[in-house]
Amino acid sequence: MKRSIRSAAMARPGWGLPAAALVAVLWGAADPALAEAPVALAPHRAVYDLTLVAVTGGDTISASGTMTYAVSDACSAWSTQQQLKLQTVSRSGSVTEMVSDYATLEAKDGHDLVFQTVQTTNGHPASRVTGEATMTPTGGEIRYTQPRAHTITLPAGTLFPMAHTRAIISAGERGQASLAPSLFDGTGEDGPQDTYIMILGWHQPPTASPFPALARLPSGRVHVAFYTAASHDMRPDYEIGMRYFANGVSDDLDMDFGDFRMHGTLHSFTPAPEGHRC
Repeated sequence: MKRSIRSAAMARPGWGLPAAALVAVLWGAADPALAEAPVALAPHRAVYDLTLVAVTGGDTISASGTMTYAVSDACSAWSTQQQLKLQTVSRSGSVTEMVSDYATLEAKDGHDLVFQTVQTTNGHPASRVTGEATMTPTGGEIRYTQPRAHTITLPAGTLFPMAHTRAIISAGERGQASLAPSLFDGTGEDGPQDTYIMILGWHQPPTASPFPALARLPSGRVHVAFYTAASHDMRPDYEIGMRYFANGVSDDLDMDFGDFRMHGTLHSFTPAPEGHRC
């Protein structure tokens, strides 16, 4: 997931956070360490129930929602789709319905990402971000087409979403406790973000999960903080915790939106059927 996990933070108007899985991440050529420890990510569809855990300030007194995440193997690329539906209630009693639809096509060599994020509030368009990004060993660029046409440079080593997930899992399998890659996921128009990832142990199966396909896999608890690139502010824009399985599937989400926190429970998990041979 998600991966692009940050799109959840963009779903609420006025938060001012770059838009994920969660969503929700690829590919060995971008990072030599990944080539040493290949990670087999699994095509699948996952549905999460989101429930309010705590209100820590601000105007929100209630929140609930669902998130659906699907990843498909398109031979030379990964195709992902994520939809977040979130309902919040303010202290004045007003109800806001937010929907964030996020889709990507990410080359497995880590060199290309096509992205689209569309958000609505109470059924009305709120924002749209579209474009394409490319990476080389020395750096890359983002070519936005919406909300306005412009280009942003990407620093060397920037990872796209599936590559970001793969880097986390690879680090966990090697016993690494933390890593801090730059990430561009296509959820905001301001370019890449810095991320700081803590891996709180990597455990061998069996894993406590109601889904047999996941219970037999290694897993680890992960915390990811997202920061505005080149900012000196030590406070993250957004934070998420989760349990990652060795195949890239996540559950037990802890989503911190600043003035409230939500827990994501994996409601359903469906491995994708084997497709045609590439």
